[in-house]
Amino acid sequence: MTSAALTVARTAVGRTTRVPTVFRANQRSALGKNSSYFGFGTGNKNTKNTPNSDGQLAAATSVDAPVCIVTGASRGIGAAIARALGGAGARVVVNYSASAGPAEEVAAAIKAAGGDAICVQANVGVEEDVDKLFAETVKAFGEVNVLVNNAGITRDTLMMRMKLQQWQEVIDCNLTGVFMCCQAGTKAMSKKKPVRGRIINITSVVGVTGNAGQANYAASKAGVIGLTKTIAREYAGRNINCNAVAPGFIASDMTAELGSAVEAKILQTIPLGRYGQPEDVAGLVKFLALDPAAAYITGQVFNIDGGMVM
Repeated sequence: MTSAALTVARTAVGRTTRVPTVFRANQRSALGKNSSYFGFGTGNKNTKNTPNSDGQLAAATSVDAPVCIVTGASRGIGAAIARALGGAGARVVVNYSASAGPAEEVAAAIKAAGGDAICVQANVGVEEDVDKLFAETVKAFGEVNVLVNNAGITRDTLMMRMKLQQWQEVIDCNLTGVFMCCQAGTKAMSKKKPVRGRIINITSVVGVTGNAGQANYAASKAGVIGLTKTIAREYAGRNINCNAVAPGFIASDMTAELGSAVEAKILQTIPLGRYGQPEDVAGLVKFLALDPAAAYITGQVFNIDGGMVM
């Protein structure tokens, strides 16, 4: 696997909690009898159907719909995740750092699909911006139920040439930013009783395998995996689940510009023989964020890479 290939695929590529030894299948969760959370947009009685802009039926947004923050949601994987959650009827916070126009387009698509959305500008690597992101979310929707940490950057070069600034910029955004958002997110999720929350951190297969030319990026993504497992252990008893998704090569504007020879080498490393699509990642994230079947999953890393890492 070449460093040039991984440069293209930026997002591709404590204390033990005591748990019950017996699971009662008929036991009600702490979410409450009438909650639409984890099942919203799947025929819940608290939703109704209304025509969208195309005249088709879409689930109307309910005040019981989960509130989902997606960082780095103006394009690519983040935009696909935001649209998938909004299409399920969730209330989505579309975070962006600089691309206001694309973020507004994502929010408009969510509303057209029957969800609700706001856009919040924030650099997740800056503490004051993270505080603003969560404050504006609570101001608009009153709570936080789901956090998807997708925002990330690269500053690729061989380690021998890497400047400290290049190292630190990536660590600040990709790892410290995830930490700060998770810290703020767990606090916000814990305020409304009964507590209900799910965190999905977007890491990378590079965080599992490493990659030449990406010491900073690989270290940040490996750190996200360790952070995910620690959060899962610390918050399992508080009804907050935390998992990570590790994409492989995902199709993007940059992959479309690769030469045929480079692309052929990349595809040889993928048993399925093709790139993944942003929607592939979004579907898995939507499952982990909203589906009742994901309620017993925490502390796991899911590779979505066409079989690259197995």
